Amino acid sequence: MKLASASSTTGGRESGAGNLKHSKGPWTSASGTAGDLRTRAETSRSVLKSGHEGIQAKTVGLSSATALTRVLTSWEDRLRAMRDECGQLQGNLLTVAREMGESEAAVKSSVKGVHVPGTADEKR
Repeated sequence: MKLASASSTTGGRESGAGNLKHSKGPWTSASGTAGDLRTRAETSRSVLKSGHEGIQAKTVGLSSATALTRVLTSWEDRLRAMRDECGQLQGNLLTVAREMGESEAAVKSSVKGVHVPGTADEKR
């Protein structure tokens, strides 16, 4: 695909590279990273919770037991929110990758039918 501004010249030099290229690779990669973060957040939440099992029985009478429970709850909520957000982001990024790829294929297909004077198609 040629950009209109890429075909003009400035001072004898072309003002642009001439081709606009797109790849769904970065979108798919970002989606995978969001998925990995989602998995790690859930794993961390599970490990954190299991690490605190039985702590109430061992800390009876200590004032820090209540504070520890509040901190645990706070971290579980944060990790759950992060997990959910990463899950949503993963799906959104994958959708963009699919849509961009489909758009690119549709544009290529529609452009094939365009006759451009002075091209190899004209000489056939």
